[in-house]
Amino acid sequence: MSNEHQQFLSRVRHLERKHGAMNNGYSAQMRSDGLIVVEPKRRIESRISARSIFLFLAAFLLFKGFLIASIGVDGYQDRVSKLQAGSMLEQGGALIMIADPLSLGIARKIGPILR
Repeated sequence: MSNEHQQFLSRVRHLERKHGAMNNGYSAQMRSDGLIVVEPKRRIESRISARSIFLFLAAFLLFKGFLIASIGVDGYQDRVSKLQAGSMLEQGGALIMIADPLSLGIARKIGPILR
């Protein structure tokens, strides 16, 4: 009796999970044998996690710091000012590439290693 009761409870838990998932919406389809099957719609989750965004930003800041350290602050500022005088796309790139305090700090740390 306990084995049958465990199977029953397992089926009930499965139905409760399925019912809870249907709160987000469901779709009904007819199988080839004529049976209508109702399934919950899958929730679309973003493939971009906060960790991947953080890693991208960290790599971008390291890249900017490397550029500033290799070219020099004055040369870097000259190149960014040339971008600011260009087309709209180049102006957007200049806005992103402006030397911020964090990039300058990274450049100060990387600079002695490059020389």
